[in-house]
Amino acid sequence: MTKKEKSPMLKITQIKSGIGYREKTKRTLLALGISRMHQTVVLPDNPAIRGMVKAIPHLLKVEEVKE
Repeated sequence: MTKKEKSPMLKITQIKSGIGYREKTKRTLLALGISRMHQTVVLPDNPAIRGMVKAIPHLLKVEEVKE
C-alpha cells in the first residue's frame, strides 16, 4: 500500500441502548469506543472490528467511509 492509499474505515453509530443486554454486549460497545446513544466513531476496517460489529448488529448502524 502506498502513502496515497488510505485504509478503509467504518463509521459506527449506536442506534439502540445497551440497557437490558448482557454485560458482554455492554463491554463490546465500550471496546468499540462507544459510551452513549447516537455516538459515532470512525474505526479502521479490520477483522477485529468487524467481529465486534457482527456480535451486536442489533445495536449499531455501520457505514463504510469512502475518502
